[in-house]
Amino acid sequence: MKNIFLLLFFFFSFLSFGQVNSEYAAVDAKMAAIPASSTTSTEAIANYINANFKTETDKIRAAFYWTASNISYDVANMFAVNFNETVQQKIAKTLTTKRGVCIHYAVVFNELSQKIGIQSYKIEGYTKQNGKVSDLAHAWTAVKIDKRWYVFDPTWGAGYVNNGKYSKKLNNVYFKADPSKIIASHIPFDYLWQFSNYPFTNGEFYEGKIQINKTKKYFDFEKEITKYNALSEADQLFASAERIEKNGLKNAMILERYEGKKQQLTYLRHNSNIEKLNAVVDDMNHAVVLLNDFIQYRNMKFNPALSDADISNMIETPREKLAKCQDEIYKIGSVGNANAANVNSIRKSISAALAQAEEHSLFVKNYLSRSKMVRKTMFSKVSWYGVPLN
Repeated sequence: MKNIFLLLFFFFSFLSFGQVNSEYAAVDAKMAAIPASSTTSTEAIANYINANFKTETDKIRAAFYWTASNISYDVANMFAVNFNETVQQKIAKTLTTKRGVCIHYAVVFNELSQKIGIQSYKIEGYTKQNGKVSDLAHAWTAVKIDKRWYVFDPTWGAGYVNNGKYSKKLNNVYFKADPSKIIASHIPFDYLWQFSNYPFTNGEFYEGKIQINKTKKYFDFEKEITKYNALSEADQLFASAERIEKNGLKNAMILERYEGKKQQLTYLRHNSNIEKLNAVVDDMNHAVVLLNDFIQYRNMKFNPALSDADISNMIETPREKLAKCQDEIYKIGSVGNANAANVNSIRKSISAALAQAEEHSLFVKNYLSRSKMVRKTMFSKVSWYGVPLN
C-alpha cells in the first residue's frame, strides 16, 4: 500500500505543477495577444509590457509568460552551446528562431526583466531531479520584486523533454520561486546567487542536506551583491571565482566554470594591460615627435631665435614624457606570451629615446650656461631619433 501511495502522490504533484494559476490568467491572455510586430526585439516586447501592465509582479509575469510560451527547447543542440556567441547574439538568434537551450531562455528573460525596469541577474549552476545530479550545466534568472529576491527558471517553466522529444507545458512552479525552496533542485556555481545568509555547499547539495545551518558564518548576501555591483568586470570575475572554489569543486561542471572564470579574468587583464601599453606607446610616439622637432631646431643652430626658457622647454617636455613612459611601462602587468616580445622592444625603444633626450638636455643646460659668443661655437650636426611606432 505504501508504494501505491507514493506513486499517487508523485502523480498528483506532477499534475499540480502544470496547473495554470488563475491569478495571472489576464496577464497571460494579454501577452498571448501581443502583435508579431512587437516581438522582433526585447526592446519591443518590453515596450508592450510597460504599456499594458503597471505592477512589478504583472510585468515580470508577462516577461516570464512570453519567454516560456514562445521559445521551444532545442533538444538537438542541448549539448552544443556556442560559448563564443555574445549575449546579444544569443538573444537575436533566439528571437528569430524561437528556439534555444537554457542559456537562451535565461538571457532573453533577464534582458526583458531589465528593460521593464526590474533588477535581475542571469545565474549559472547545475541541478538535481529525483535525487540525481544532472551532468549538464543549467542557467536561470533571479529577480528582485517588491524588495524580495525570487528565482525564475523559464526553461523548466516552459515544458519538458521526454525520450528526446520536447513538449510545451507551462509550469508555474518555476515562476517566482522562493530561493530557499528551489535550492533543493537548483544550486548556483557562485553561492552569492543562493540569496541565503547561510549558503549551502556543493557537498551538502549532493547529500540533500538543505536545512539552514545557523552555526555557519553569517553571509550578508544583500551587502555582498551591492559590493559586487560596484566592482569592475575583472574584479567581479575574481570574486566569483574565489566563491566558487570556496564552495567546493565537487564536479567537472563546477571545475569547468571555475577555470573558465579564471581564463576570462586573465583575458580581461591582458586586454586591460594591452590598452595601458598602447597608451604608453602613444605617449612615447608623441615624445619622439617632439624630440625630433628639437633635433631639427638644434641642427638649425637654434634659428629662429627663441628665449632660453622656450629652448629648455623644447627638450625638457619630451624628456619628461619619455621618463614617464619608462616608469609606466614597468607597471604594466602581463599582456600574454604573444605580446611579450613587443613589450621588450618598446621598453628598449623608450630607453634609447630617453637616453638621447637626456643627452640633448645636458647640451641645452651647458648651452644656456655659456655666453652668447661661446654658444655660436657649440653646434654640430646631429641625427634625428628614429621614427615613431605605429
